Amino acid sequence: MRHTNDCQPKGKKHARCHRISQKCPAKRHEGIIRRINARGFKRHGSASERLYIFTEHYPPYNASVSGEGFAHNEDQITGICTDMVKAMLARVDYDVQMKMRAWSYAYDWVQGRENHGLFCTARTDEREQLFQWVGPLASIEWTLFAAPDSDITLSTLDDAKDLRIAGYRGDVMSQYLVDQGFNVIMNTSGDVNPRRLALGQADLWVTDGLVGPLVAEDEHGITGLKPVLVFRETPMYLAISLETSPGIVEDLQKALDSARSEGELDAIVARYE
Repeated sequence: MRHTNDCQPKGKKHARCHRISQKCPAKRHEGIIRRINARGFKRHGSASERLYIFTEHYPPYNASVSGEGFAHNEDQITGICTDMVKAMLARVDYDVQMKMRAWSYAYDWVQGRENHGLFCTARTDEREQLFQWVGPLASIEWTLFAAPDSDITLSTLDDAKDLRIAGYRGDVMSQYLVDQGFNVIMNTSGDVNPRRLALGQADLWVTDGLVGPLVAEDEHGITGLKPVLVFRETPMYLAISLETSPGIVEDLQKALDSARSEGELDAIVARYE
């Protein structure tokens, strides 16, 4: 992988494990994955081909070193999924430009553009035909959180039909609830949603079970969020635009598989435990 610059985590040690491949622990990590030579598979591209890879600030999976919601190159981006993607890219011979942007912007920008990709993207039936897929990288638990002092309890998702749920635009969990007729308050970023709970502007917040408490504490100093319902789990992938050569996608999948079989993905997981 050759690097070109253009286009942060406030992570704290977290006790709960989350699946990446089989599991996905979390902890702030700012190390850069070393270059590893490709082994045993044919490359379809060359260093003259450039890949444009986007992500969002979604700690601990993807995070800017500065803690901001944007970054202009891979040295400014860390996180569990990010390190996995770097390990994969180190095994192929492409120029790579990695940027962090708001999710809704990056999601729209990548589609329709050759050699563009976006991680970590939840792979759902609704998105299946929109991208080519490389992964899996991690999985997310679709979780409804309530404020620390809330007495809300849910037995099923339908129990939340009359409640105000904080979400954000472009987020797969938020959009699912909108499509199912729930009252979702859409923001441009999920980072403000813990504050909405604390101020009583929303009754619930939909987010990943690992991300929620981390963002609440790091961004707002809020602890003790109550996970009242986990209602779905989906795998996350590197989503590649349909305009990208299938040969490049094959290269990337083989590189990720190589990193997995050689134990590098497990080593990345271990650094976040």
